[in-house]
Formats: sequence, C-alpha cells, structure tokens
Amino acid sequence: MEKRPDITAAQEYWLDAWQRSVLFLDVLRERGNTYLEQSAKEAPHVLDFKAEVVRDGRKLARPVNYLLVRIVPPAGTVLDPVKAPVIVVDPRAGHGPGIGGMKQDSQVGVALAAGHACYFVGFLPKPVPGQTVEDVCRAEAVFIDDVAALHPDAEMKPVVIANCQAGWQIMMMAAINPNKTGPIMLAGSPLSYWAGVRGKNPLRYLGGVLGGTWLTTLSGDLGNGIFDGANLVSNFESLNPANTYWTKAYNVWSNVDTESARFLDFETWWGSPVMLNAEEMQWIADNLFVGNRLSRGQLQTTDGVRIDLRNITAPIVVFCSWGDNITPPQQALDWVLDLYDHEREIMENGQTIVYTMHQTIGHLGIFVSGKVATKEHGEFVSCMEMIDVLPPGLYEAVITEVDENTVNAELIEGKYLFRLEARTLDAIRALGVNDAEDERRFETAARVSEINRGIYEKFAAPTVRMAVTEQMAEQSRATHASRVRFGVFSDRNPMMKPVKGLAETVRATRHPVSADNPFVAAERAASDWITTCLRTYGEWRDTMTEAVFLNTYGSPWLQSMVGLGAQNAAPQRIERDLVRKASTSRLRSALEHRFDVGGLEEAALRALAYIRLPEGTVDERGFSVLRQIHASRPIGKRMTLRRFKDVLREQYQLVRLDEKRAIDTLPALLGTDAAGREMTLDLLRRVLASHGDLSGEAARRLAQIEALFEAVPGKIRKGESTHG
Repeated sequence: MEKRPDITAAQEYWLDAWQRSVLFLDVLRERGNTYLEQSAKEAPHVLDFKAEVVRDGRKLARPVNYLLVRIVPPAGTVLDPVKAPVIVVDPRAGHGPGIGGMKQDSQVGVALAAGHACYFVGFLPKPVPGQTVEDVCRAEAVFIDDVAALHPDAEMKPVVIANCQAGWQIMMMAAINPNKTGPIMLAGSPLSYWAGVRGKNPLRYLGGVLGGTWLTTLSGDLGNGIFDGANLVSNFESLNPANTYWTKAYNVWSNVDTESARFLDFETWWGSPVMLNAEEMQWIADNLFVGNRLSRGQLQTTDGVRIDLRNITAPIVVFCSWGDNITPPQQALDWVLDLYDHEREIMENGQTIVYTMHQTIGHLGIFVSGKVATKEHGEFVSCMEMIDVLPPGLYEAVITEVDENTVNAELIEGKYLFRLEARTLDAIRALGVNDAEDERRFETAARVSEINRGIYEKFAAPTVRMAVTEQMAEQSRATHASRVRFGVFSDRNPMMKPVKGLAETVRATRHPVSADNPFVAAERAASDWITTCLRTYGEWRDTMTEAVFLNTYGSPWLQSMVGLGAQNAAPQRIERDLVRKASTSRLRSALEHRFDVGGLEEAALRALAYIRLPEGTVDERGFSVLRQIHASRPIGKRMTLRRFKDVLREQYQLVRLDEKRAIDTLPALLGTDAAGREMTLDLLRRVLASHGDLSGEAARRLAQIEALFEAVPGKIRKGESTHG
C-alpha cells in the first residue's frame, strides 16, 4: 500500500494551527486586560521611562489637560548641562500619550543617549471643560519657558520634537511667540491639508465627500460636548482595510511565538482613545482639515494677532516619508509654497527650513520605529547645534552611511554622515502640487462645509442637544467599536476565563509546524489572496472617493452657487502685508551699513560663506572642526553659540545681498595683526579641508581669500576692487 505522508503533514499543521489559535486568543485576552487597566488610570501613557511632573496644565490661568514631565535619565546616562534640553510633544489625535518614548530606541531614548536633558509633553484622557486649541498653544509656551529656566547653562534654547498633530500646535505657538524655542522638528506633521497628488492621497478628500464638518458637530453633540478620539482612530484604520481587517491580526496569529510582545506594546497605545472638547475638534476640522487656513495666514488669536508662520525665527526641520499615507510629503512641505514664492524670500525673512524624506516608512513608523529613531532622529538630535547656526534658506538633509571612502570619517559622530544641501522651491514643487482648478475644488468644499454646518446648527442641533444626556453620551463612547473589540476579549468576559489556563498548557506542549509543511504554504497563499482582495477594495474605494470629490466640487455650477466666480480663479496665497514688506526693507537697510563692520571673526565667517556658497552644501565634519577650535580656545575668548549664529547669519546675508561688495570690503575687517590673520586663515583652511577637496570654483574663491588674508595690511586701498 502506498505511503501517504500528507496525512502526517496535515495532523502536524492542524495541531500547530489549533495551538496558535489558543495562544492568539490569550494575546487578545492580555490586550483586553491591559485596555481595562489603562482605562482605569488617571494618566495612562506608554512611556518606557520614569518621569517627574514639572507643571500640571490644569493649574494654569487658562487650564488645559496637558502635563510637562521631566524624563528621569536611566542609570549610567550622562547629561551635558551645556547641551540644549529636548522636549518631545506627543499628538493628541485620538490616542493616548507616550509614543515618542515607548522604548529605549525612541525619540526620548536617542536624546538622552546624546547627553540632552529630556522632557515630555503629554495629556490626560479627558479635556478640561472649556479648553480651546489656543489655550493648549499658550500652555505649551509656558512649558517651554519652564524648561529654559531649568537649564540656564545651555548654549541653545530648548529643542522641540513635535509628532503628527502636535506639529501644527507647536508651529502656531512659535508663530505667536517668536524667539522662544530652539530648532523645531516636525515628525509626520500635516500643515498643508489640501496638498497631495491624485491617486495617492485620498484622506484629503474625506471632508468634502462627507459634506463638510457638520458630522463633526453632530459627533460632538451626540457626545454631550465631547468628541470621542476613537472616531479619529477609526478614520486612520479605514485608510488600509487590508491591514486593519486581516494583515495585522494574521501576522500575530501566524507568528504568535515571536510577535506577541511587540503587538501588545503597540496595542497598549493604539487601544487607549482619548477625548477632546467638541469645540476643540470643531476648530481643528473647520480651520485645518477642511479650511486649510493655517498655512494661508487666515487664523487669528482671540487677541486679534494673525498667526503667520513666517514669524517663526527658530529653524524648522520637517521629517516626512513617501510611505506615509496620513501625512504625505506634500502635506508636510507645501506650506512653504503657501508662504513663499521664491527661496530668496526665505533667506530675506531669516527663516531656516530643513527637510528630509524617508523612502518607505509608514506614518506610525516615523515615531515608533527603532531603526528610524537610531538613524534619522539620532542624527537630527546630534546635529541640532549645526542646524541652529545654519544660515537662512531651504535645505534638504541627506543621511548616508559612513564607509571606507568617506573623507575625514573621524570627524563624524556615529556611523552616519549628516549633510545639508541647499534646495530651491522647485524641489518641493516637483513632489506634486495642486493646480488652480484643484485649489478651487477644495475652496468650494470649504464653503459647502460652512453652509451645511450652518444648516445643521439652525435646524437640527438644538433638538439633538436637548435630547442627549451625559449618560447617553457615556454609553455611546463605551460601546464604540474601537473599545468593544478590546474589552470583549478581556477577563471581564466569562467566556475568556478558560483561555489563560489553556494557553499555559499549550505553551508547555508547543509543537510548531515545520517551515516546509505544504499546508503552511497553502495558508500563506490564502492570506495573500485575502490581503489582495482587501487592498483592491481599498484602492477601488479611494478611486471612487477621488472621482466623486473632483466631479462634485469641480462643477462650475456649484462653484458659482457658493460664490466662487471667475475673479477667484487664482489660487489664494497668504497675504503679502505691508508690515512684512516693511520688515524686509528694514533688514536690507540695516545690512547696507554692516559690510565694513567687524573684525577677524566676522571676516572668517564671511569668507567661509563666500567660498562654500557655490557648492550649497554643509555637513557635520566642518562643524566638528569648528567645535574643536572652539573648545581649544581659552574660556574667556570663546564665542558663544548664540553669538556665532548671529554673526554667521549676518555675514551670509551680506554675501547673498551683494557678493562683490562683501568681498571688496573684507580687507576692512582684517586689521593689522598679521599673526592673527595667519591663524584665522589657518583655521578657515582646516574647516574647508574637512569636506575633502574643494570644487574648481570653491578652490578659486579660497585662493582669492588667501590673497586677501596674506596681503600686507594697508596695501589694498579703500574702494579698490578685490573681486577677481
């Protein structure tokens, strides 16, 4: 009789499948219990570090449910009091706080490892009654003042890392309170909500397809003045039905022996929805998600101050990813195009903007990926001093691995080289922008939203608000699908009680299936088919959503009905107000009198800017040499980092304003101290040599500068041209 090995393979597979199912149920049981534990806490979070409360936002004059805490450094961590403190601000976008520090390889972890004192801004599950978005921004300003006061010896102002929705809050705060922070890093933060490209960014159409923000108002009314963050969680999950309804669970079930811990850690954060005041969420939906008013300069504080992102004086670092379907690169960067028509305007405004784009990482990976933390976040944190002194302009950060061909690798901290390359606005435009017709569609959707919300407020809202009680609202939140699916598998469910004991028995007799079992291949093929079907459905849904939005809001009839006539054809840009133009004129006027002011330090930095200008790049090696030079000088003769930043920026602006005049007047700064000139020139050469060989134009400029430094004092007469 012929042997049938497939029977043995089948038995082995089904035993393994049954064991995996029991263990998977136990994982869901643990997840449910954790959810109940987190829900019972006053301040649930997922921070993996001990923390001490510095300020409770509920005690402010305008109370909010935010907290500022100090991260207690783990044993063995050495902090440098001269380094700027780092503040990590988590997003209040449906989930609880702690994502920026939920493990050692995180934003908090890399900051501590680099010697920075670290602080964290989180929040409580329930808002303070009456708190507004503006109140939150004001509280964040107080928090930054608190941190700055605790670190008087730091050479820089506090560095702020703002994740996702916290990004626009911090940008608003910085626009209202210039000169308060050091560099601001925006990680996956949307600022230009209409931006994107067709066929790839469907979330931007959602508000228009739903008829605007009247549903947000209805949700707040059904919550008796509270908007449930679980609704935002559901929106995020709907973006990827394949992952939500199959892939995530299947990955845990199929690899339950190795994936359980990672899954439970993540779900602890993912399964803890928080609440917002209905007024807060309405403001966000009206002014940002649908209205897109922030980058266009159409928002004001209650005091009448216009929130203009061009007022921000701190360097702005934008970290985005092509793999992010929630905040694609266009939404992270197109605000720059709303603010400026030419990169020259960025320089004239004195603003420094740095961006980098990951190729594959998803939205959540920007905050939680250990690889991203140790590479991108680690490099940004270690190079923040260099970014802080960077001349104004637009730059792209390029991070490459150090290898045997890297010049002067000993000047590089870690295993990556951090380089900044000057960019034009065309680099952002090349990512994909809306045309004038698309802008009109989104403007039409915004106006339809206002109309629909007005109709709801007039005819339906009074009845809904009278009918809803607090008990009804609480019951509605408790039975939300994003909560029920966690709690139903907890020990609170009597049917789950046998699972724990059964899982312990399974672990004691675990018999994993062999990798070459043919039924495993069949299982994976079935999983791939299910994933493909769900992905195809998602793509079809997104295509239909886009088509409905474009056709509906592209209708000339509808556009005319909401008041968008031919005179509104041009895309609306931020107001070019007289105050801003006057400020630019004052800057130019002030620089006109600074060409021949200064000494050897100003001369060296002007020469450095002049030589490096054609190449448009700067990397950490040159700054490392500058730090070595700085450390070698007597304490009393060292230039402070703030002074260095001011001088470098001014000299760079002088070179950009009038390159010929900047070099013609350079001899006036050199003085008569030949030894000092020689030493300064030697230092300049050391900095330039850190990058390797200079290009032809840069080498020519260096020779020109050397001739000026080596000339006999007084030989070059005033007014004589030195521009070769």
